[in-house]
Amino acid sequence: MAAASTTKISWRLQEFEAHSSSVSCLAVGKSSGRLMATGGEDCRVNIWAVSKANCIMSLTGHKNPVECVQFNMSEEQVVAGSQSGSIRVWDLEAAKILRTLMGHKSNITSLGFHPFGDFLASSSMDTNIKLWDVRRKGYVFRYKGHTQAVRSLAFSPDGKWLASASDDCTVKLWDLTQGKTITEFKSHTAAVNIVQFHPNEYLLASGSSDRYHTCVSLWDLEKFTVIGSLEGDTSPVRCILFSPDGSCLYSGATDSLRVFGWEPDRCFDVVPVGWGKVSDLAVCNQQLIGVSHQLSSVSSYVVDLKRVRKSGGSVIQGIIQDNQPLTEPKDPKGSALRKNYERPTTTCSSQRRSPSEDEAEEKLSSAEIHNAEDFKEIFQPKNVISRTPPKISEPFPAPPEDGESIAALCPLSQTCNSKTSSRFMSAGPVSSTKPQPKIIPSTRNEPIGLNVADFLPVTLSEEEALSQIKKGHDTMCVMLSSRHKNLETIRAVWAREDMKSALDSAVSMNDLSIVVDILNIINLQTLWKLDNCTTILPQIDKLLQSKYESYMQTGCTSLKLIMKHFWMLISDTLMAAPSVGVDISREERHQKCRACCKQLKNLSNIVKNKAEQVGRHGSTFKELQLLMAPLDDSL
Repeated sequence: MAAASTTKISWRLQEFEAHSSSVSCLAVGKSSGRLMATGGEDCRVNIWAVSKANCIMSLTGHKNPVECVQFNMSEEQVVAGSQSGSIRVWDLEAAKILRTLMGHKSNITSLGFHPFGDFLASSSMDTNIKLWDVRRKGYVFRYKGHTQAVRSLAFSPDGKWLASASDDCTVKLWDLTQGKTITEFKSHTAAVNIVQFHPNEYLLASGSSDRYHTCVSLWDLEKFTVIGSLEGDTSPVRCILFSPDGSCLYSGATDSLRVFGWEPDRCFDVVPVGWGKVSDLAVCNQQLIGVSHQLSSVSSYVVDLKRVRKSGGSVIQGIIQDNQPLTEPKDPKGSALRKNYERPTTTCSSQRRSPSEDEAEEKLSSAEIHNAEDFKEIFQPKNVISRTPPKISEPFPAPPEDGESIAALCPLSQTCNSKTSSRFMSAGPVSSTKPQPKIIPSTRNEPIGLNVADFLPVTLSEEEALSQIKKGHDTMCVMLSSRHKNLETIRAVWAREDMKSALDSAVSMNDLSIVVDILNIINLQTLWKLDNCTTILPQIDKLLQSKYESYMQTGCTSLKLIMKHFWMLISDTLMAAPSVGVDISREERHQKCRACCKQLKNLSNIVKNKAEQVGRHGSTFKELQLLMAPLDDSL
């Protein structure tokens, strides 16, 4: 059944407390429009999924407030700059620090990753711009020329140029390889806040607040001349973004979005949005995502671009009023007015690097996983070929009209409000001869432990209602306290002895929740050793047959890693010819491999049975079944 239509053009998606102190900066991943990073005066960088108020990961290490944050193109890395001038780069998939970069003498004001290589640019209140190779400690180039703080940086799509916007009212274009200025644009009469390259053409946009009005200037990068001056209201231009096809320019100012065209200069639409001082924009699924911050809270907003005019409009400065669409060229893609960028045929993907030489400094930096499930879903997808956050994601649903019920807009409200629920729906009808076991999903769309019938009829006193709500609360507190105490014990054993001893202690507690907590850490940090396998494989047997989906997920992930890292070693050891003489270490290894092989064969039978299920769980176990196929041919 199709959802009822809505006429809303813009709406607030969420608002939440992002840091323990004031938020100083934030950025949205441009590739997906679904990932957000915030930096705060608490010296932390927090990673969020847009539309979710639970922090996925908190990155520590900066000793001063974080002033600037930015994702790389693939959203696998994030860089943050602090008030002291230090810069830190984190690998989000590996959940670890990659590099600490020192060189600026003052606040970091802007950061940007190169579109292809392992390079990033930084600017500072010290007026300098530096180009860094993340694989090295020092900077590659320093670009000097601005007389006041640099506020924005942008790489050209072909990676050859760097544009910078400054408080000195200028925009400079730099040649990266020669390390010198190509040209300087001076038409702005106030500080330039933002600069952005067109995705295809040799065109550059810059935004400022010039005297009594906002101003977005457009520059031809072949002739190095201004081709348009797009004026708005009196609030500063805080962020600009070309549409993905380059047909128009979105300009974010205080509580409004403007859609501009050029040649001739035109304002296609003005959309009121209550986002205050918007900080960043991204486009995904015909929706524009805008984010802003105030004190310690962060808000995200959605603009439905299908309802925004991106053609027609009125020529700016009131010369002509013309609401008819512009004449479209017969072949718009092949008739660009100016030269297009030539991109390399191959791109340089980010590589895993060896441990940093700044080990003493970087030991102070860490990535604290706050939401393991979202972390695994976004940064460690099962299918490594398909990057997440997904390139194809569902648009955010519009809220109901005033006076209209949510049910009217979305009859299947649970599937509408959460993508997660759709993942657990069967791909086809369930066989009547083989019912699937009841699985408790790891995420839910309804409260657990409350029975609506307990509150009906509505004649309960406030005291009675509170009693129903608190039912079982004390028991849950006791269980959580016990779990916390057990985890502290495991942590002490791990620190005092080693991981193997900690695992043995966890297993001896006879509490699967403790085993799951420890395994999640081992899986995320890839700390597996053959010694651990003999201890954990019997526990994986229990996890795979658990009724809790989160336990099954942890068991599957652990089994995949064991097969990936150790099956060849186990197989080769068991098939190797007997050694001459006495080799105690070899005999011990042979014994461990034989025990692991036996346990893996038992698990293989469980996986085969589970793979016959219908739906997502069955698919997961089918993947495991393929991975464990070599066991059928083993000794």
